[in-house]
Amino acid sequence: MAVPRPRAPLLIRPVREPATVPPPLTGPWTPADTRLDRADLLPLPAGGHGPEDVVVDADGRVVSGDEDGRLWWWPADAPAGTRPTLLAETGGRPLGIERDPADGGLLVCDAYRGLLRVDPAGAVHELTGTAPPVHLADNAAVASDGTVYFTDSSDRFPLSHWKRDLLEHRPNGRVLAYDRRTGRTDVVADGLYFPNGLALTPDESALMLAETATHRLLRIDLPGGRATVLTDLPAYPDNISAVGDGTYWVALPSPRLAAMERLLPHPRVRQLVALLPGAVQPRPRRYGLVALVDGAGRVLRTLHGPSGAYPMVTGVRQNGRRLWLGSLTAAGVARVDLD
Repeated sequence: MAVPRPRAPLLIRPVREPATVPPPLTGPWTPADTRLDRADLLPLPAGGHGPEDVVVDADGRVVSGDEDGRLWWWPADAPAGTRPTLLAETGGRPLGIERDPADGGLLVCDAYRGLLRVDPAGAVHELTGTAPPVHLADNAAVASDGTVYFTDSSDRFPLSHWKRDLLEHRPNGRVLAYDRRTGRTDVVADGLYFPNGLALTPDESALMLAETATHRLLRIDLPGGRATVLTDLPAYPDNISAVGDGTYWVALPSPRLAAMERLLPHPRVRQLVALLPGAVQPRPRRYGLVALVDGAGRVLRTLHGPSGAYPMVTGVRQNGRRLWLGSLTAAGVARVDLD
């Protein structure tokens, strides 16, 4: 049964910020490799959409969620067009999904239920609810001692009104740590601008973090939580996944929007824009984009989909020499070969 969706504040509380100018997609961001426009699609059942993240589980199955709160799986070698099998129903809205090393199950960030554990049999267990301190659980990373680090993207706006948080442009988010031995959830770092994707460094001394609203990659030192800006990006980042060799894939749902960034010095205008119907607010560009970066935030490789054949890429995961993609709006997961 679906859990109630929280109401969003009607008015945003924007602050004046300097305007920025989106940089062009040049240098390492040049769209020389456009293979995302030729990705294989593994669709959700008819009517399903929004497989926001994607993971390959302990049994080698590709798992993703949908907007209706369901988790689905496909065989990793399934031909394009293969429909999935139902794994579980959360009743909320699954976002980030990670393997649970404790039992081969999954850890799921649910936008409306908080941090969940899905055991190998498909039973759903709530670890942290959406009552304080968790408001919008988004993406996670699991340490070797079982600690689950995850982003709480906004303490003001639910997922259904994520654009309002970006228009408000305040540091409403934080990184939390769930200790499964004690059941405690503690703040690692706060004062973040829609923190989203999260991945541990190989030595687990820090977290790589994507701030969507400020289009930045950050490093969060552990356990102290000191944040260091690594790089400014030409696109808005979403989920991050570690390859395991000190590199990370970053999903980038849209290149930066000049109209959005010109509004930053005008808080009253942004307040009015937030009241407009979604169809006339600034919208993400229909452009597929992922990037491979190192621990310093240097860009090593980018894959593009200029035609937007697979739009708004929010999840990315490497498994062997294949890359799996998730999307907030697409009707299924996508797969591309890296060779």
